[in-house]
Amino acid sequence: MYDHPAGQSRATLDSTVHYYCAVGATKVFGIQISEAHYKACLYAGLCVSGSNAEVMPAQWEYQVGPCPGTAMGDELWVSRYILHRVAEDFGVIVTLDPKPMPGDWNGAGGHCNFSTSRMKAENGMKVCPYHLSHLISFVTGTVLNFRYFQGSV
Repeated sequence: MYDHPAGQSRATLDSTVHYYCAVGATKVFGIQISEAHYKACLYAGLCVSGSNAEVMPAQWEYQVGPCPGTAMGDELWVSRYILHRVAEDFGVIVTLDPKPMPGDWNGAGGHCNFSTSRMKAENGMKVCPYHLSHLISFVTGTVLNFRYFQGSV
């Protein structure tokens, strides 16, 4: 299995500051894969709304949605399937690991932005601690989930 981002070797990786949301051929790798994936998702009728370079070189993020209710989950799974198939065409292995390389890299964990009716109402920020307490319960005692929330593990 490969132990480095596409387009780079471990020996040539610089710090996060050079790659985070970067542009340019010397800092961003795999843009062709990201764009092919985005187009394939649109062709499949999925609701994808954006894509950008992330923390590590060859690390990309894409946004699914906005979608009503549970449709987001279905669209996410199908988009991941499409991502793996597109990457095959480029000879690249996709990982969803929250920290694919050890070292001083920010976490790369999947995240979901959401809002509820109560959050959208007046003084909606007051209900955020309620939701945060539920999210924290997923982290407690689970190493994999903790890696999603903590980039320095």
